[in-house]
Amino acid sequence: MAVDRERVAVLVRELLTAIGEDPDRPGLRLTPGRVADAYAEFFSGIGVDAAAPLAHTISVARGPAPETLPSGAVMLRDISFRSVCEHHLLPFRGRAHIAYLPGEQVVGLGALPKVVEILASRPQVQERLGEQVADTIAASLDARGVLVVLDATHECVTMRGDRQPDASTVTIAARGELSEPAARAELIALLGPSRASGTARA
Repeated sequence: MAVDRERVAVLVRELLTAIGEDPDRPGLRLTPGRVADAYAEFFSGIGVDAAAPLAHTISVARGPAPETLPSGAVMLRDISFRSVCEHHLLPFRGRAHIAYLPGEQVVGLGALPKVVEILASRPQVQERLGEQVADTIAASLDARGVLVVLDATHECVTMRGDRQPDASTVTIAARGELSEPAARAELIALLGPSRASGTARA
């Protein structure tokens, strides 16, 4: 369902009045429409099938070297994403790292950021976002295992409350063979300290 820009603009105007502002003053006159346009972008993933980018897979067995099937993981690091926390409607942003153990089918690497983008473009919490990305990949590919690591900074932490500007949140979601900590240890090591614990600030 597309964002109702007109309704959002009306509500933003009312919100400005509720906080004691004058929505008709020059600096705010265009704000309701701008916020409506921004929300249409932020929440463009609502109702969109996150598995659609994974519909086209590539058969390894029917490739130029059918006897050489993947034995290790495929990892795509440093996927930038942004989302909006559903608790305070404040942004959070960071990097996603995705790995999977392919079976006979692999997917074009450009499809993985699209999955993240669709699922992030909804009111979210980071913990659920990582789980949804992992579930979507596990359900769409014949993967033997899936690992999703998200590292993000949240404006509800950095800009309000105790205001911790250097704090970032790391979440891990795993499926299949990579559900075992020992099995995913090598992949976590490949992220390195700068990625596993500091990508959101990069």
